[in-house]
Formats: sequence, C-alpha cells, structure tokens
Amino acid sequence: MRHRKSGRKLKRTASHRKALLNTLATELIRHKKIQTTLAKAKEVRPFVERLITRAKNALTKENENNKKDIHARRLISKYIKDREVVKELFTEIAPKVAQRPGGYTRIIKLGQRLGDAAPLGILELVDFNVVKEKPKSETKLKQEKKGWKKKEKSTAKTESEQTA
Repeated sequence: MRHRKSGRKLKRTASHRKALLNTLATELIRHKKIQTTLAKAKEVRPFVERLITRAKNALTKENENNKKDIHARRLISKYIKDREVVKELFTEIAPKVAQRPGGYTRIIKLGQRLGDAAPLGILELVDFNVVKEKPKSETKLKQEKKGWKKKEKSTAKTESEQTA
C-alpha cells in the first residue's frame, strides 16, 4: 500500500529526481515555457509554484523594510543554481505575479510523442504566455522571389521576341 506517499518516482533515483526538478524549474523560469512529459510537468508544477511564492513573499517584505531578503534568495538559490535566473525571478516574475493568489503555471496537453507514445505537455508561466508570430512579410518575400524568377525569364523572352 502507498498510503501518504506523494510524488512520482519518474524511474529515477532520489538524487537524479532532485536534479531533474531543479533543472526543469530553472529552464521554466528562464524560458517561461518548456515542453516535457505530463508526469514531469505535473511533478515540477508545485515545486516551481513554491519557489515563486517564496520570491513573491520576499519581495513584499523587501518593499516594506527597504532591505533585501537575503535569506529567501539563498533558499531559492539552493534549488536554482544559476544566478541570472534567480535575479530574473526576483526582478521580473515576482513583481508581475504579486497580485495573483497562486496558480502561476499551466499545463497544456499536446498529445503523444512519436517515439514511445509518452504523453507530452507544455508547462508555462501564466502571465508570460508570449506568442511569437512569424512576420507575414518574410513569407511573401520568399513567394515573390520564386515568382520573380519565373516572371523574369518569361518577360525576357517576350522582350527579345518584341525586338526581333
């Protein structure tokens, strides 16, 4: 029986699982969106939300006291080893989610991976869902180039036929 045993093992040892959670959390904070399996996403979600909540609470405390909360930064640095990502968490993410009472991440199901049929999903930060669209001008330029070459040859023939 597995009474009161929470969390997924993800077929890894405890140290490997801890390292996996740390790296996935770091990449999620860095890129604001990651694609992974649903089991990993569901396991990382509460881990990241606890880190963001700790940063948010530290930021509100810093605003009241006008001093940096070094203790909270060190606790978060215990899990996120990249200083730039920790700095980004405190300067960009925490102020943006300051009014949100929780639920900083969302999981979007994508379907199954082709190789092993593992269920995939996207784990993203809710307030940072930036959609990157390709400019339409680039696609038109490619089409114009293709059409331009064909038109050039056909117009060149018609000009030579007209002069002859």
